[in-house]
Amino acid sequence: MDKEKELYGLIGFPLGHSFSRGFFTEKFAREHINAAYQNFPIERIDELPRILSEHPNLRGLNVTLPHKQAVMPLLDELSPEAKRIGAVNVIRIRHRNGKLHLKGFNSDIIGFTESIRPLLKPHHKKALVLGTGGASRAIRVGLESLGLEWKYVSRTRREGMFAYEEIDKKTVHEYRVIVNCSPVGMFPHSDECPAIPYDCLDSEHLLFDLVYNPEETLFMRRGAEHGATVKNGLEMLHLQAVASWQFWHCED
Repeated sequence: MDKEKELYGLIGFPLGHSFSRGFFTEKFAREHINAAYQNFPIERIDELPRILSEHPNLRGLNVTLPHKQAVMPLLDELSPEAKRIGAVNVIRIRHRNGKLHLKGFNSDIIGFTESIRPLLKPHHKKALVLGTGGASRAIRVGLESLGLEWKYVSRTRREGMFAYEEIDKKTVHEYRVIVNCSPVGMFPHSDECPAIPYDCLDSEHLLFDLVYNPEETLFMRRGAEHGATVKNGLEMLHLQAVASWQFWHCED
């Protein structure tokens, strides 16, 4: 890697197809920015210090599964949003007095709220959040900022949550927004979808899928068949990437 270039990257495992790498490589070429973007597939977060040591030109990282929470103790500072959500997906790397200073941010909430906001209608007052993993934390905070009540849906019965088998016609008529935060339906398992009663959906429902590969998931397709408005996570990813660049270069 060219040491004269600023380096940015993505940590996670497995990485496979990386939206971020393609986005930033195109951005750097289009805007004539002397920088590069590299994937760092690491299984354990304790490998991060090695990456930082081997790449002194690193200026920022994106963080994906399974490290969004595990990375937090390794950071020197957290943004208020990252603290509230309890997860980090952007790390700004600065050198201060000869030492590294790592600050964690979360761009999930920005990407989600700005992507779903134009689709919300007055009757969208409550949302079901499918999945309880790291991504769902930011979605929960995002829904609250948009004025929506929310409730988790889990594969197992847990206090304060719905189990999938409890979702019936009454439930989906009360909760008109459904956000899939689980990996169900993601390539290569494109023939799968979350177990909700799609036959009970109608034109007043909004289904938002964080999955973006395939572009139309089975979750989206089955919702659209019943008149629901549907959207995937591609624009959300784009907005997250834009926010990442801003976080890497912000002053505080």
